[in-house]
Amino acid sequence: MTMLEELKLKTFASEAEEAQWWHRTKTSLQLSFEKCGAKGRLGIGTVAKRAAIPSTTIRLDPDDIAKARVQAAKRGLRYQTY
Repeated sequence: MTMLEELKLKTFASEAEEAQWWHRTKTSLQLSFEKCGAKGRLGIGTVAKRAAIPSTTIRLDPDDIAKARVQAAKRGLRYQTY
């Protein structure tokens, strides 16, 4: 199992447990990252992709925003996305 596959399946009981995992695997993560870089397999991360997406601003009634917040929370989404 690759490190990425392990991370996708991994769940942590606490932030402390997650921090310990990152600390334990930092050397192997660095080596994996360097190998991918040498092979030209590094992609653009989510942050870079999101930066390329233009943003739009619209004005909404505060009551509509409040309703959107409640409905988005029920679906596990951010209200801006919803």
